[in-house]
Amino acid sequence: MPETSDGDRRGVVTMGSLVFSVTTAALMVVMFKGGLALLGEDTLRGRRTPWAAVGLTGLVVAGLVTQFCWSGAMDAFDSDPSKSGWWRVVTSVFMQNGGLFGDAWNLATIAVVAALTEWFWGAPLMLGLFVAGILLPTYIDMLFGETAHSTDPRNFAGSSGATYFLAATLAAPLLLRALRAGRGGVNAKEALLALAVPVSGLVMWFAQSNGHGLVAVYGCLLGALACLLPRPTALRPTPLGREAAQPPSTP
Repeated sequence: MPETSDGDRRGVVTMGSLVFSVTTAALMVVMFKGGLALLGEDTLRGRRTPWAAVGLTGLVVAGLVTQFCWSGAMDAFDSDPSKSGWWRVVTSVFMQNGGLFGDAWNLATIAVVAALTEWFWGAPLMLGLFVAGILLPTYIDMLFGETAHSTDPRNFAGSSGATYFLAATLAAPLLLRALRAGRGGVNAKEALLALAVPVSGLVMWFAQSNGHGLVAVYGCLLGALACLLPRPTALRPTPLGREAAQPPSTP
């Protein structure tokens, strides 16, 4: 068997990283399309400003500014298990370590995902689901004694884990709505779009140990449970762009 040169090894690592990034981005695209299908793309312009999503995105921006202005921010706030500090599991979400492109991707995705989920679930539940996306991977790791590799995709810092979790919560109501399509039929397109989230997530986890896939599965499951909760009167956009109270459209 011929020896592998350092250059060849670097090429293999680079290709693996590229595939990892492509599949991770593709999963987000699927979840984004599912969110648009659930809400109705033509209704977005008339919806109210998602202030909770704006605030959440602002926290990520504040974290980036803090990192830019203070070289010790990552050491103080990341979730490195070798460091003490109860706050790290939360503050590490608002620290980013993906480089320029990764940081931009995390900022853009949390802004879009938080808005979509706030419009569907409402601000309090959206924020609650986001917090669950922060805490659940850590506690599930502890429950199963996972030490080989964490189900948390943050690698000690980053908002992507909680964002993918939050985006995946929309897959469950989309699937339920697809299965309850009118006249006893099934909306196959929406059903396949919803099912693609947990299926792709599991494939990514087992094939790549990609934690983004597994937290998406967690998000789908919690989204299904959230569908059982009573929801307040929903606001539906009117043709004039104002919002009128309407009964909630159950998924």
